Amino acid sequence: MPLRDIGTAAGQKNNVVVQYHFGDRESLIREIASYRGRLSEQVRVELLADLFATGSSPRVTDLVRAWIRALSCHLEADNFYLAFLSRYVIERGGYVGLEGMEISNTIYTFTSMLRRLLPTHPGTILEERWMVMMTSAVHTLARYQTSLRAGGLPAPLPRLVADLVVLFAAALEAPPAGIEAGVEAG
Repeated sequence: MPLRDIGTAAGQKNNVVVQYHFGDRESLIREIASYRGRLSEQVRVELLADLFATGSSPRVTDLVRAWIRALSCHLEADNFYLAFLSRYVIERGGYVGLEGMEISNTIYTFTSMLRRLLPTHPGTILEERWMVMMTSAVHTLARYQTSLRAGGLPAPLPRLVADLVVLFAAALEAPPAGIEAGVEAG
């Protein structure tokens, strides 16, 4: 969609207002991701702080639960961030273009903790599994939100979150299959 059409859809009479404020489509997309992503980043930081405050060592399930709970804060009626992010990932094949933004700071903390919790898993495998978990959680919660709006919930949210935590934690912890000689060991 051209930037002028976005301005028109937003009710702006000046058809170059979006281009004036954001410059180009990529800058607009990054600003949307940054604006909406700040909330989940804040929730992730708070949940990580809670994990460390208990004094016990976090488990893989704790990391997954924190990640999914932070994403689920976007399930508000007027919030389309999950659908936006889901489409972004599909169209771009991942989160390319969003790296290094303040909304992704905790990703490094989560993956670093995951490496410490699963030291026998090669780093490349953990990174790919974490990416699969992040992307699957975004798509699942976006689908859930669409079902919520349509009035056909597949399950109550707490049950869905609990099931996703069990599923993704098991996938992350599963022994790596088919590791060939010479593949990165950590």
